[in-house]
Amino acid sequence: MSAGSSGWLTGNVALVTGGGSGLGRAVVQRFLAEGASVTAYGIDTDQLSTLREQVGPDAQLLTIVGDVRSSADLEQAVARTTETFGRLDTLVANAGLWDFQRGLTRLTPQELEATFDEIFAVNVKGYLLAAAAAWRELVATRGSIVMTLSNASFYVNGGGPVYTASKHAALGLMRELAFELAPKVRVNGVACGGMRTDLRGPGALGLDQRSIEASFAKASPDRRPALPLHDSSNDPKDFTGPYVLLASREQSGPMTGHAISIDGGMGVRGFSSDAGGDDL
Repeated sequence: MSAGSSGWLTGNVALVTGGGSGLGRAVVQRFLAEGASVTAYGIDTDQLSTLREQVGPDAQLLTIVGDVRSSADLEQAVARTTETFGRLDTLVANAGLWDFQRGLTRLTPQELEATFDEIFAVNVKGYLLAAAAAWRELVATRGSIVMTLSNASFYVNGGGPVYTASKHAALGLMRELAFELAPKVRVNGVACGGMRTDLRGPGALGLDQRSIEASFAKASPDRRPALPLHDSSNDPKDFTGPYVLLASREQSGPMTGHAISIDGGMGVRGFSSDAGGDDL
């Protein structure tokens, strides 16, 4: 399906945070293919420029450079989106950081404090500030919020204690906002498993230039983070379907406060893991 053609999201206007790379970029491209007009919001100018080149000049795409930790940046993004496209129907809160499974016993107190502040500022506060900037426009359109969650929102060992806590917090935030914004705005989440993406780590640990994709390449077969019960390539585009479903009023109109799990069966098999006590 080409960008702008008739699809499940024809006439929909979406704002995607973390839209310049990885899963966010895949969601932007899928929404465009489904007929939506999309604002891709991200912190990296080069990534957004590359996205623009990939989708072509005719795509209904607006790119905005900004930080999800800044309420002023997010409010400006919402304003520019409505000025450009006339409305806002869907907010995809997606920008995130991973902690590369750095365990408690491998963090100094100073590293723990700085890592917590950095990851929670993006993974939790970033979602909350985005919702605060967008909710009035979403009320006007009877729109929706879709949050990128994780298998770590439900299970352990999808990250270290900081990442896992942040994703549990995001799940709680999704449910709370579903309650508070009902019945005018639906709020749901997509709990993704591991994928080959450019998800980075916190600068506090010197991991801001390392992507999760490197973990796939380096992991041994019995310790690989790949999804266990299917043969997907774990490409981010494989995970975009639930976002389309939740953004579509016609397809998921009554659905709110729900997290769709798309973890390749991790919830029924569990993570491969070494004994936690080995680090003690």
